[in-house]
Amino acid sequence: MPRPTLSHRVRLGGAVAAAVVAGTAVFGAGQATAEHSVPRTDKEIPNLTQVQDKIKAYYGDTVTADGEHYASPASNYARQIRGIEAKARTYLTGALAKKGTGKTKPAIVLDMDDTTLLTYNYELKVGFNFTPKSQDEYLEHTDMAAVFGMNDLVNWAHKKGAEVFFVTGRKEAQRDWSVRNLKNVGYAVPLDPSHVYLRDKEHPPAYLPCGTTCSTIDFKSGTRRHIESLGYRIVANFGDQYSDLAGGASRRTFKLPNPMYYLP
Repeated sequence: MPRPTLSHRVRLGGAVAAAVVAGTAVFGAGQATAEHSVPRTDKEIPNLTQVQDKIKAYYGDTVTADGEHYASPASNYARQIRGIEAKARTYLTGALAKKGTGKTKPAIVLDMDDTTLLTYNYELKVGFNFTPKSQDEYLEHTDMAAVFGMNDLVNWAHKKGAEVFFVTGRKEAQRDWSVRNLKNVGYAVPLDPSHVYLRDKEHPPAYLPCGTTCSTIDFKSGTRRHIESLGYRIVANFGDQYSDLAGGASRRTFKLPNPMYYLP
């Protein structure tokens, strides 16, 4: 999941909290849609507290003695994740057994937030109100848990011959914290700069023609095309946002659930 500024996020904690959008789908009958983004009456706006309570129930909210919130491995969220991972493993078993054209090597690409690392504890800590400052403070000192089972899936795919790349909208200044976190929660794959791509808006790489004006889709799809130019064929791309998956440069995409925010 990329992490742009608050003004680019549709979140529970912002001024547009009523539009808790997941891609082009929405939560709740009668809720404002992408086609009708300004509610005509209050009846089109879901109750914010009730939405938060539903999200907590979906994640199986577990509170520790010191007040930290965590998602439960027995939650409906975890069950849905396991179903997606099972489909991905079945697909990858076949895809990684096939030989590609020429000398290309199979690869998988994954987003970071809420695809490989679970932001739930952070979101509850900040009341679903993301800010770059609070994210920096959290990531510097705290490891996010792995999304249930994703570390096992990634390590399995790597052992089966897939090169693993992380493409995240996290800023370049968060690299050390992000790599530390991935290592600490069991991602046993190469995590050097040639395998972990973060966003550097001030000094964008030459392979992104959009430069400093890249949208999330531009950045992610352009980076995937760059990876393919290095001799890889991306057999699968994983993300929790549709903007993680749009733009091509992948044989198949896998969308992971995330009702907490929407990133265009």
